[in-house]
Amino acid sequence: MGRLTYDGSGDAITIDDVMLTHLKVVIGTKLRRQESFMMTWIPIDDQVNRRRTIWIHPAIPLQFGFDIAEHQPVDAHRIKALMDRLNATGELLLDELAVIA
Repeated sequence: MGRLTYDGSGDAITIDDVMLTHLKVVIGTKLRRQESFMMTWIPIDDQVNRRRTIWIHPAIPLQFGFDIAEHQPVDAHRIKALMDRLNATGELLLDELAVIA
């Protein structure tokens, strides 16, 4: 399981390495274009927050940590589906990643 650390002040978001690889491409593309967006997920062990949302912005530090050292293959169709959903709503829903997989 990989980790997405945002802002350095909160707990890392735990995500499967293959999913994290695709997220890295999508998030990197949006940030390279200077496009901000919301990202929402369901925390695994958080009893207070049943759903969390953060604002992804190019000026806020972001780190991708992978448990697997080898690069994971990227599925262009999966990237397109993620980008289409994100562009349509302005929000990246991580719990929808399993549906796209």
